[in-house]
Amino acid sequence: MKKYGVPLLLLLGFGAVAVALWLSTGNLFYLLNFSYIGLCIAVGLTLFIQGGRFARRFVQLAVGCYMLLYLGLMCRENMQIEGFWYYLFLGIFEAATIHYAVAKLFGPLFFGRGWCGYACWTAMILDLLPYKRPQGPRKGFGFIRIIAFGLSLALVAGLFLARVTNMESIMFRLFIGGNVLYYAVGIFLAIRLKDNRAFCKYVCPITVFLKPMSYFSALRVHCDESLCVHCGKCLRVCPMDVEVNRESRKRKYATECILCYECTKVCPVKALR
Repeated sequence: MKKYGVPLLLLLGFGAVAVALWLSTGNLFYLLNFSYIGLCIAVGLTLFIQGGRFARRFVQLAVGCYMLLYLGLMCRENMQIEGFWYYLFLGIFEAATIHYAVAKLFGPLFFGRGWCGYACWTAMILDLLPYKRPQGPRKGFGFIRIIAFGLSLALVAGLFLARVTNMESIMFRLFIGGNVLYYAVGIFLAIRLKDNRAFCKYVCPITVFLKPMSYFSALRVHCDESLCVHCGKCLRVCPMDVEVNRESRKRKYATECILCYECTKVCPVKALR
């Protein structure tokens, strides 16, 4: 039962967040929302431990579709970064601000870039493309995501400064337009660079939040360097180019790990865990 410790801890963690938000806000939605997400992640990790081939795909679809289709399209909540800025400027701690606090600001201290690997609805679609292993070295385009981050902030700040009316409607339109743009750019880059995760590496503005906290993540891939035979198999399958055959937190692209654990599957000496 020890090997199921991580799924159980994540389930309890999300459950604690769900109960805390429910009691503090009096809104039953938060109890159901975070309990559902925690349950999906726990089930997916349990399936992975049992050798399930599509365990991570199950979590991506269960959580990603819920957030995109239900929260985004049906409930008309902008869960993109523009929605976060919007509620932040309003001074309201709900919807996107709570989502970002849990998944992208403080959550990465515990589960790193797990959001990118298991819940992002953009990556959910991009991971369907055939370029699961990067076909070339990392490009020097990482600055684009910082520009995208700044533009998203400037856009929402500009709308507030201009005292634009009907902001709720505008935020919903931005959610629709933003997703269409993300998918278009992500698919184009994936095909052009032959890398499903090119969008995550070079364009996604959310990484500006995720990377600093992910450095201290409690949950991460460990390497027993005394066992490593330096065959390079783990490096070739990593979708994010992480130097997983080193244990140090300072390993190359350490904060990019999405906890897909593809590296652990191919390690011939079980040096990775």
